[in-house]
Amino acid sequence: MLYWLYEWLSHGGQDHVPVLNLLKYLTFRTGMSMLTAYVVAVAMGSRFIRWMKSKQGKGQPIRTDGIARHVVEKQGTPTMGGFMILAGLFAGSLLFGDLKNVHVWVVLTITGSFGFLGFLDDYAKVTKQTTAGLSSVQKLIAQFAISAVAAVVLVLVERQSVMASGLETSLVFPIFKQLVLNLGWFYVAFAAFTIAGFSNAVNLTDGLDGLAIVPVMIAAATFGLIAYLVGNFKFAEYLQLHAVPGVGELAVLCGAIIGGGMGFLWYNAPPAKIFMGDTGSLALGGALGAIAVCAKHELVLGIVGGLFVAEALSVMIQVAYFKKTGKRIFLMAPIHHHFEKLGWAESTVVIRFWIVAMMLSFVGLATLKLR
Repeated sequence: MLYWLYEWLSHGGQDHVPVLNLLKYLTFRTGMSMLTAYVVAVAMGSRFIRWMKSKQGKGQPIRTDGIARHVVEKQGTPTMGGFMILAGLFAGSLLFGDLKNVHVWVVLTITGSFGFLGFLDDYAKVTKQTTAGLSSVQKLIAQFAISAVAAVVLVLVERQSVMASGLETSLVFPIFKQLVLNLGWFYVAFAAFTIAGFSNAVNLTDGLDGLAIVPVMIAAATFGLIAYLVGNFKFAEYLQLHAVPGVGELAVLCGAIIGGGMGFLWYNAPPAKIFMGDTGSLALGGALGAIAVCAKHELVLGIVGGLFVAEALSVMIQVAYFKKTGKRIFLMAPIHHHFEKLGWAESTVVIRFWIVAMMLSFVGLATLKLR
């Protein structure tokens, strides 16, 4: 919105507000988006949490078949804290983003839609006081449908652009600079799988205080830099990356994710006063998946978000192995509960997983130069 104001004044020759010239710099708008999202999330905090407690009563249901101490320590904690993150994310993005950019609207649409889907799931859990909300099939169908429509729109709009990259339906491989696989319209299915899959991976990771939000912020920071570099022809050429015109604007959204995440973490730090819930985890995972698709770095997302991938794989492996043999590979899935069962303190699991997420982000960034 403010960027639009800057352009309107500039095109009209009205440059009597010099401070608005700062808005032409993507780095400035990214920083301001981060700050705005943080302030909004923190400002909502205490009042929003009190309101959620009054509305939810017993709070988010806790698994009785899980870690025994969680039933005692976390009982009564409200959920849907993702609203705090999303409020900050949308405030920062809409204020400082270029609202004419199709990538911005694709990511915001997926984020908002997945957030609404997560809200329905959280609402069902709270009202029925059960850990089972919407069925997995219902959520997956909705996620794939939303993601597929967004992918089709993205492909069609990019093809019509005068600055089309020619990569609209292609899969770009990291490290191998010339390895590009054109999937045709099968790319829509791949993009939908990436977005929906990563959304659910983040959702499965959100099981301990602060466990999911910090790796989300780390991934957002990494992809903010990737989007900035890929969207800049000079930087992309220097690093031998495939440039994607306009995708640099997603750095503003990544900044908003970081700011909203920090504001939420202020209240989610152990012991959590509120949980993110599916409202936040599905939305943030979908946002990161969509950003990776827009930046043509879907495979790098699997590296940067390797922690989330491992959490999702642990569940799939556990379920498949148990159905086949009646035995379990992990003491409990997702894998963060396995380590708790081994005797690790919750804070130890969380901080060590943060370290893993940070190291994976460095590996992901290294692929930009290994060409």
